[in-house]
Amino acid sequence: MFISSAYAQTATGLAANPAIGTIIQIAPWLLIGAAFWFILLRPQQQQQKQLKTRINTLKRGDKVVTAGGILGVVKKATDGADTIDVEIAANITVTILRSTITSITDDKADKV
Repeated sequence: MFISSAYAQTATGLAANPAIGTIIQIAPWLLIGAAFWFILLRPQQQQQKQLKTRINTLKRGDKVVTAGGILGVVKKATDGADTIDVEIAANITVTILRSTITSITDDKADKV
């Protein structure tokens, strides 16, 4: 006979504990998720938090950009109010919601 008998071996190592095998299969997905969190989501959340803080502390003379792309200078900003007055051109002041401000520039401007 050319075929030898096959002998069953006892399970050792990873096959003996299926929980370890499952953890090893899930570990790469967990690492990818953690990397995604620290590279993309966390910095974006920090930027949003910083923008919200800056919007809440707006004062007269700050230059802002609205969601509609309008550039203007803050003329009146009351603490706790949902709206602010922004001058978008000489002697043209509009009232906008604080939530529509997308960015605040660092430079101060007397005129737009």
